Amino acid sequence: MTDNVRSAFSLSPAILVLAFLLDLAIGDPRWLPHPVRIIGRAITRAENLLRKREGRISVTMERGKGILLVIIIVGAVFCAAWLAVHFLLSMDTPYFLFLASCLLLIYLTATAIAARELINSASLVIESVRDKDIGSAKKSLSMIVGRDTEDLSEKGALRATMETLSENLSDGVVAPVFYLAVGGLPLALTYKAINTLDSMVGYKNDKYKNFGWAAARLDDIANYIPARITGALIVIASVLIRLFTDSPIHPFTAVKIMFRDGGKHTSPNAGIPEAAMAGALGVRLGGPSTYGGIVADKPYIGRDTAVDYLTASEKTITVVKITSLLGTGIAAVVLYARSLV
Repeated sequence: MTDNVRSAFSLSPAILVLAFLLDLAIGDPRWLPHPVRIIGRAITRAENLLRKREGRISVTMERGKGILLVIIIVGAVFCAAWLAVHFLLSMDTPYFLFLASCLLLIYLTATAIAARELINSASLVIESVRDKDIGSAKKSLSMIVGRDTEDLSEKGALRATMETLSENLSDGVVAPVFYLAVGGLPLALTYKAINTLDSMVGYKNDKYKNFGWAAARLDDIANYIPARITGALIVIASVLIRLFTDSPIHPFTAVKIMFRDGGKHTSPNAGIPEAAMAGALGVRLGGPSTYGGIVADKPYIGRDTAVDYLTASEKTITVVKITSLLGTGIAAVVLYARSLV
């Protein structure tokens, strides 16, 4: 293989672009093996083993077990990813093995990106609301958010959809692309392991508030830079939409709301892209939400400018697409520039 892809911690810009296009084309079909599903099963088994016959234990002991879970999963994923990439990069000859290794590397890189799944899952909610099928909208929404959806209005369902689009734009697209550019596939899959740990054990309920403490804190650290990059990219995407279409969108308000409300979210990171999106679209996100029947009094982000939330949610999809393209394009340029050094 060429010199710019020989290191397991570097990535060819061509592979990144092809992987992004592959993700847009096929997403994450259930019939194909996927690293995140494997990681999820490993987390469940490791948790069951660590918490077997646990009984009553101290907070320190419970946090210690959670730290051990993080070390096991993150360490195993990092080592497995490095070994896999190192093996694939060593397959220079014969030509069919070289081609097969390139294709497998592109597929594995694509599994770190979740643009199509994010867009498709949100589109199902939006389409159901457009068809006045609020029952289907709530059912589709329940598959992508952790909050209770049964009592949501149409506007509430659309607000929740815009929130998850904004947050997962960072978690599912920008952050993986960022780590692919920084440290290749091993670092990107390590990030996916951290993010999956947080989504499975990083809750603040009685079961996980101590055991999942390390996973949640590590996820906050891993997402700190990508979340802020996402906010900036949303602003740039808004500028492009404003310049090349007649769609009413507000890039300057996006910047204002991002700085004003980005820190209001309970997460140190999720509020940044949510606030940028809220400002750009002129909507108000956040507010009280119900989880397992318990109301969480979340602060509001943005301001309601009386826009139609169905139109705004459709526009959110457009912003997500352009932001994803911008992030991938910038990362590819950075990788290309690094290959010249």
